[in-house]
Amino acid sequence: CEEEDVQMTEDGEKLLTKIGVETSLRYAIYMITAAALCCTKRKATKVDIEDIKRTYALFIDVGRSTQFLREYQRDYMFNEIGDDRDDDAMQS
Repeated sequence: CEEEDVQMTEDGEKLLTKIGVETSLRYAIYMITAAALCCTKRKATKVDIEDIKRTYALFIDVGRSTQFLREYQRDYMFNEIGDDRDDDAMQS
């Protein structure tokens, strides 16, 4: 936070640390700046848990993105892991 010149509450730091451990350091550092923007928008002086939660909801990390793609892969065009029925339909 010091490097980005962002003030953060102790609870905010704990939550951000937990997110960084579970995802990646890069994602956590990115969240500092995004959460600071949310904080500025609500006219607060320190980034708090609500800013981090808002940022976490808006910007997904690689793990959640991968999970989403796996979950909804059948809904995307040109899905290569389709059923045999999909292959038969393409050949007809």
